[in-house]
Amino acid sequence: MEELAKRPSAKGPAEMFTGDVWFDVIYAGQEPSRMRANMVRFAPCARTAWHTHAMGQTLHVTEGIGLVQSRGGEVVVMRPGDTVHTPPGEWHWHGAAPEHFMTHLALWEGPGDDTPETLWGEHVTDEEYPGTQV
Repeated sequence: MEELAKRPSAKGPAEMFTGDVWFDVIYAGQEPSRMRANMVRFAPCARTAWHTHAMGQTLHVTEGIGLVQSRGGEVVVMRPGDTVHTPPGEWHWHGAAPEHFMTHLALWEGPGDDTPETLWGEHVTDEEYPGTQV
């Protein structure tokens, strides 16, 4: 058994997020493990840019109210206890609802080769982000 050192919280970079987002890396496995786990905290209206994961991603909401959308799909409201999975290669975004904070556990795997874990696209515009109350 190995007790892992707690890493400092990090601010989500502006290239990948709109608004105030902070994350804690819980686990970033080294080969042969490809597991990744982050606890991510979003301020109201904060959100990721469009992105996709080589091996898919699972989100588990721990507090607040969040939103998630696949490109071309409906916006899904997420509440504590909800779990959402996006399959490999599916473009999506996720973040907090307009008037609520939201925290989720993000789980994904690295592909284990030269393929990037995550591809980042353009920011979700204010027109794309639903500004209605949930």
